[in-house]
Amino acid sequence: MTAADHGGASGSRSRNALGAPARPARPAAALPRPGRAGPPATRPPRGPSRGSALRGAKVVFDRAKRAWDRPLTAYYVILGSSLLITVLGLVMVFSASQIKALEYGLPSTYYFRKQLFAAVLGTGLLIVGSRIPVRLHRALAYPLLVGSVFLMALVQVPGIGQSVHGNQNWIYLGGPFQLQPSEFGKLALVLWGADLLARKDDKKLLVQWKHLLIPLVPIAFLLLGLIMLGGDMGTAIILTAILFGLLWIAGAPTRLFAGVLAVAGVIGFLLIKTSGNRMGRLACIGATDVTPSGGCWQAVHGIYALASGGWFGSGLGASVEKWGQLPEPHTDFIFAVTGEELGLAGTLSVLALFAALGYAGIRVAGRTEDPFVRFAAGGVTTWITAQFVVNIGAVLGLLPIAGVPLPLFSYGGSALLPTMFAIGLLISFARSEPGARAALKARGPGYWPGAMTRTMRRLVTRRPSRER
Repeated sequence: MTAADHGGASGSRSRNALGAPARPARPAAALPRPGRAGPPATRPPRGPSRGSALRGAKVVFDRAKRAWDRPLTAYYVILGSSLLITVLGLVMVFSASQIKALEYGLPSTYYFRKQLFAAVLGTGLLIVGSRIPVRLHRALAYPLLVGSVFLMALVQVPGIGQSVHGNQNWIYLGGPFQLQPSEFGKLALVLWGADLLARKDDKKLLVQWKHLLIPLVPIAFLLLGLIMLGGDMGTAIILTAILFGLLWIAGAPTRLFAGVLAVAGVIGFLLIKTSGNRMGRLACIGATDVTPSGGCWQAVHGIYALASGGWFGSGLGASVEKWGQLPEPHTDFIFAVTGEELGLAGTLSVLALFAALGYAGIRVAGRTEDPFVRFAAGGVTTWITAQFVVNIGAVLGLLPIAGVPLPLFSYGGSALLPTMFAIGLLISFARSEPGARAALKARGPGYWPGAMTRTMRRLVTRRPSRER
């Protein structure tokens, strides 16, 4: 008998069929350690660590960044935010203007119907402005400027111009309709200034200070002079902001920019110092009580309206200040009525919509390679943002009351029509962003507003779910 026959008895290691030593078999279950009863206790599950939370936040941020970098993001943001502001403005005009209309012996929906009519016309202008090519926008610059200057000069002719609240800046059109030409002067300055600077940029002339200032600054001062003849300080402030915005985008050096700002500041100081009404408005900054002579009434009651709104407001239509306490509840101080009826949630929503609109306008101006689009988009964004800041600042008591309406939101057809056409410009420029034109072309011709028609057609022709 060989040793292989006695392998099991002799304790030697067993081998497999190839002659290699076989591995010992694992025990079916591990024996418990001495002194411990049963299997080891399992650890309780841990919550999400800080690292996983940071990774999740980074993923969300990256997704939001990719969504914002899409070609059509600015297009959707400008279109959606402007339409939401306009619709919410119509709702608040309906709520804020009823008491004022009844006070004048008019139907309660008088101001709302006028604003709705202006919004319908403005929507048509928005569509036209968003569909016409850039070269046609440039062609409109000079006729619009000449027409605005003519109408603004016509306002000062006795018997033609009308005075409202001490400002001579209106033309009576017949019936209930009036026109404020200075509102169209803002659009004229944006288009004409953008076309002028774009032509000079093509010829590499903007590196010389005289080409930066002439004739842009003299024409802007002509418009400002015509506006100030009527006493409209608020519109003059917005026009000055547009001028500064165009100079900033054109790359004006700091000393030149500071010089123009200093001249405008001196002129503004003299205009305020020589007017008791403007000095009284300046003294109302931060006021919380009405003076014994009745001064700062509007500023103080605007703060009262905001303070009484709370988190979610007193309810739509339930404002108390619009019952004769707030002098201009549907125009300059409609934001105060919004705060009283919709609360902090409503006012923050309005602020968020304007912030989104302004940021999208900056994106359009920053991404384009066309100088005219860059100047025009920057000018429109400066116009809307400056007017929004001046209005909100006056309602909050941080700035003097300048009589400037909230863009797209306050009552006033003369302000709404050019603003909606300017929004159409931004939409047109957003459609021409790199990649946006290709994305719209991939979705078929006439994507907007024909998309609604195609969607309804698909809903009508869709078969019921039980059909096969």
